[in-house]
Amino acid sequence: MYTRRRPGSSRAHRSLRAYGTLFAVAGLLVSACSAGSSTSSASPAGSVALRALPEATPSALAPYYGQRANWRDCGVAGFECGTLKAPLDYAEPTKGDIKLAVARKKATGPGKRIGSLLVNPGGPGGSAVDYLQSYAGIGYPAKVRARYDMVAVDPRGVARSAPVECLTGRRMDAYTQTDTTPDNARETSELVNAYKEFAEACGQRSGNVLRHVSTVEAARDMDLVRAALGDEKLTYVGASYGTFLGATYAGLYPERVGRLVLDGAMDPSLPARKLNRDQTAGFDTAFRSFAKDCVTESDCPLGGKGTSPEQVGKNLKAFFQQLDSDPIDAGDADGRKLGEALATTGVIAAMYDEGAWPQLREALTTAMQDKDGAGLLVLSDSYYEREADGTYANLMSANAAVNCLDLPAAFASPEEVEKGVPDFEKASPVFGRGLAWASLNCAYWPVKPTGEPHRIEAKGAAPIVVVGTVRDPATPYPWAQALATQLSSGALLTYDGDGHTAYGRGSACIDSAINEYLLEGTPPQKGKRCSAT
Repeated sequence: MYTRRRPGSSRAHRSLRAYGTLFAVAGLLVSACSAGSSTSSASPAGSVALRALPEATPSALAPYYGQRANWRDCGVAGFECGTLKAPLDYAEPTKGDIKLAVARKKATGPGKRIGSLLVNPGGPGGSAVDYLQSYAGIGYPAKVRARYDMVAVDPRGVARSAPVECLTGRRMDAYTQTDTTPDNARETSELVNAYKEFAEACGQRSGNVLRHVSTVEAARDMDLVRAALGDEKLTYVGASYGTFLGATYAGLYPERVGRLVLDGAMDPSLPARKLNRDQTAGFDTAFRSFAKDCVTESDCPLGGKGTSPEQVGKNLKAFFQQLDSDPIDAGDADGRKLGEALATTGVIAAMYDEGAWPQLREALTTAMQDKDGAGLLVLSDSYYEREADGTYANLMSANAAVNCLDLPAAFASPEEVEKGVPDFEKASPVFGRGLAWASLNCAYWPVKPTGEPHRIEAKGAAPIVVVGTVRDPATPYPWAQALATQLSSGALLTYDGDGHTAYGRGSACIDSAINEYLLEGTPPQKGKRCSAT
């Protein structure tokens, strides 16, 4: 999936792997042993480590490293924007460029400027420039913004940086409504055809860029941005998929690591199916927390006080099954109704932030009791970044493009999915079947993957802070533990709370630990654990 925007919030965080008709769950990683290439598929998952690039800049890349951004007014008060060039293909840098969109807000003072702080909200597919302008550049702690130029670059294939384009408008509407819990051969065929149509559209509309949107390439772009800013080392805060991007940078350029915060961390050593299954369990953990809270409220439509999380899940699943056969009106100007697929996405969207639970209770109440699906449709549209005029941001297109290039598909055929469904349903009785089928999307991708599962060690890097949330739905806590262990200088910071990611979510303990690291360079003590208060 990818780091999602919190429903009902101006914060632009996004979930991490969002593709298929539902959301995201299919692999994330990148090249196995060296930038731009992968090892044999016979290699055991995670048995190899990402290899650092040579410290010396290749002569063919010297023009790119000599750039400076031509800053101009963004049209957003306090922000400047610019573009930088990057080679489309780092292996053959003379064969064409792409333009990267960058933005910054200068350090406000008081205090001596430390340098630049790059931010990324995740995805893949989330616009870092939008995130900077809507949240990080104005919402990060004032003392951090005082000392750093806040900077963002839209990764290649995303938003303003050579965006990947696939389905649009009504065709995308149809895609997001496709049934991802097929009950028979006809519905299975419809789902497979939807994946094929999406992939074909991406291949036709996105051309060569589709072959060059891997996380390794995006990490190499970040080093060009670092150089253009005049910083010797990279200081960076990445959330969700942004942790994979940041860790990849550290693996490629360990000597250029400054202060890196990887919040809502991913484990790059896992193959796609294991990642998807783990994430399915993560959503189940988050749903159980929601269920326990819901039944204590008078407006919970899924059960009264004392109802077990298991029964709450059964009640929700029964509602989804009703919608599968009989979608309800949603007051949509384009005539969309709320069926099982969109309703499930709406519920999933609210799992990213416990602050959205009241909104979800209200949306479920109106849908289940009043047959009005508008509330759940709003949540689903926020997940997919669908605007009121029926247009979509390129989030879903970029998400699939990066995922399907970074890692071989979780499943190769519908038959493989059917065999895997019981394991996914064990991980989540409510969401398991849909998430298993959502993992089939990359099987039909028009470009072969270039990456494999691998460890990231970043030997020789400065201390890197890895943050994990105990009940994170999208990036399960064991992933943060694994990444912190893999990184030679990883320091794990634990948030014992709900929701996706931890920085800026209300824990003074988490925020103060990260602020001290960014401002003073002092990582948290080993084993530091923080609560929600």
